Amino acid sequence: VQLQASGGGVVQAGGSLRLSCAASGRTFSNYVMGWFRQAPGKERQSVAAITWSGGSAYYVDSVKGRFTISRSNSNNTMYLQMNSLKPEDTAVYYCATKPPWRVSRWYEGREYEYWGQETLVTVSS
Repeated sequence: VQLQASGGGVVQAGGSLRLSCAASGRTFSNYVMGWFRQAPGKERQSVAAITWSGGSAYYVDSVKGRFTISRSNSNNTMYLQMNSLKPEDTAVYYCATKPPWRVSRWYEGREYEYWGQETLVTVSS
């Protein structure tokens, strides 16, 4: 089982990036998928999560209205469209996936079974 995050880079404040998370090795079509991030010297933070159907999406308050999470179950890929980026969004971003139960705990990293490699997002002021 592998989750591969990509799409990070360097962008100026106010710019946009689109992260992708490709899953392989099994199907995650009934799993919740989520994004987390960790800034230098800070604890890991949940960013967003999305249910299998895509009908429910969850966001941490700091990214609401700026980030949009989506997924394509046909190709086992999740996306995070990040607009109006701020310097405080600078972090390594991780994708992860969890079973479909306890969705209300989408923000808890310990709920997630599989984690992908990070992709670095740097937002310059």
